[in-house]
Amino acid sequence: MVASSILKERVRRLPETPGVYLMKDRLGSVIYVGKAKSLKKRVSTYFQPSRAFTRQPKIRALVEMIRDFEIIEVKSEPEALILEGHLIKKWRPKYNTDFTDDKRFLLVRVDQTRVLPRFTLARFKKEDGARYFGPFPHAQHIRKTLAEMRRQFGVLLSDSNPKTLEGGKYRLYEDVRAELYGFDNIVTREEYLLRINEACSFLEGKSREWLADLKEKMAVAAEKKHFEKAAELRDIIFALEASLKKTRKFERDVRVKTDTLDALKSLQKELELNVLPTRMECFDISHISGTFVVASMVHFENGRPNKQQYRRYKIKRFEGNDDYRSMEEVVGRRYRRLFDEEKAFPHLVVIDGGRGQVGAAIKSFLLQELDPPLVIGLAKKHETIIFPDEREPLRLPLRNEGLQLLQRMRDEAHRFANTFSADLRSRKISESLMDDFSGLGPKKKLLLMERFKSIEKLRRASLDELTTVEGIGAKTAKRLKEFLDTNERK
Repeated sequence: MVASSILKERVRRLPETPGVYLMKDRLGSVIYVGKAKSLKKRVSTYFQPSRAFTRQPKIRALVEMIRDFEIIEVKSEPEALILEGHLIKKWRPKYNTDFTDDKRFLLVRVDQTRVLPRFTLARFKKEDGARYFGPFPHAQHIRKTLAEMRRQFGVLLSDSNPKTLEGGKYRLYEDVRAELYGFDNIVTREEYLLRINEACSFLEGKSREWLADLKEKMAVAAEKKHFEKAAELRDIIFALEASLKKTRKFERDVRVKTDTLDALKSLQKELELNVLPTRMECFDISHISGTFVVASMVHFENGRPNKQQYRRYKIKRFEGNDDYRSMEEVVGRRYRRLFDEEKAFPHLVVIDGGRGQVGAAIKSFLLQELDPPLVIGLAKKHETIIFPDEREPLRLPLRNEGLQLLQRMRDEAHRFANTFSADLRSRKISESLMDDFSGLGPKKKLLLMERFKSIEKLRRASLDELTTVEGIGAKTAKRLKEFLDTNERK
C-alpha cells in the first residue's frame, strides 16, 4: 500500500496517548482493530512498514488493504485492552485473531440472596439479581485479589464448602490455616454478611485502608531486609491495585433516558409486547424507476440510533423493481446471518410499508425456518401500524411518543437508503465519464475514485494532488485535468 499524503499527515497529527485504532478498507469496512500504548507510534508503523513488520504474509496483505483508519483515545492501557476486545467482538474484523473465541474479561459475581454468599468468577453478566464487579482485564490479578480477600475479610470463594453447626452458626473453612487468617472461622449469618459488605466496598474501590496497611508492612519488611516477604507483599499490592484500577465501560448504558423510556413503554403496551423493545431494527427499500435498487437497515438501542449497527444492501437475487421480493431478500439475509453468528434478534422489526411488505418479511423468516420477533409495518397513509396476524391495523394519535419513535426510525431508514442509492448513482455517472478518458486502465480509475470519491472533487484536485495517486504521472494528470475541464464546459 502506498499511503496518500492525507493519511500520512493524519498520522503525524495523532496523539501519543493510549487508545484503539481501526483499520478500514476501500469500502470503509473495519478489517482490523488494535490497541496501542502510543497511538502515533503504533499507527505510523502501518504507513511506514519495515521489512520485519511485513514479513508475515497475513500482515503484508492487511497493510496492502488499508485505505483509512479511525482512532479512539482512552485513559489507560487496561481501558484500551477492554475496548479492543469489545470492538473485535462487535465487528469481527477479517484480520483479527485474538478474542475471536468469544472469551470475555472476567467479572466477579456475588449472590447476596444465598444464606452464605460467596465470590465467584463469571464471564457473562446475567439479570439474576446478583451483584457484579468488573470487567477485569487481567485474570491472574483478579484471582490473586480474591485469594487475598479470603484472608483479609474471611469470605467464601467458589470452591468453599462451609459446614452448618448448631445454634445458627457456620464453620466457613475446614482448612486448618483458617485459624491463622485473623478472623473467626465460626460465625452467624448476620456476622458473615457484614464481611460480604466490607469485601464489596473494597471491590468498589471505597476502602483503601487495607492497601495502605499492606504498603506499610512491605516497607517494614524491606527495612528489615526480609526481601522475600517484601516481594510477596509487593506482588499482592500490584494485583490489588490492578484489579481496583477504574476502567470505563464501553458497552452502551442500559439505563434509558426518561423521554425514550416513555416511548418504549408506550410501544410495549400498544403492540402487546412481553418485553420492553430496547433493541429495534427498521428496513426500507429505495430505487429510482426500478434502477439502483438498494435497501437499508437501521438499528436503535434504547430508543436511540446505533449507527455502528446500520447495514445497507444491494439487491442480488434479481433485477428490476419489486419491493416485496427486495424486502424478502434483505430481511432473510440479515437474520440468517444473525442466527448463524448466534446473535440475538431485536425485540421489534419495523418495515417501511404496508401488508405486502410485512408479509414478505414474515415469508423470509418462514422459508429459513427462523422464529421471527414481532414484525410490524408503518404505512405512510395515516401512519398506520400493520400487524402480521389477525389484529386490526392500529392508528395511534400523532402525538403518541411510541408512534413518534417509529416515525424517527422509518425516516432514518429512508434517509440511509436514499444516501446509499445516491452514492451508487454518483459512482455510476463518474465511472461512465471516466470510461471516455483514454489511456487509463480499470485499476487506475478505481484508485482515483477511491482517493477523490466523486467527479466534482476530482475536477477540483490540483495537478500535485492527482500525482499522489499511484500510477498517475505528471503527463497523465495534465491530460486528465484538461479532459475534465472540457467536459465540465460542455
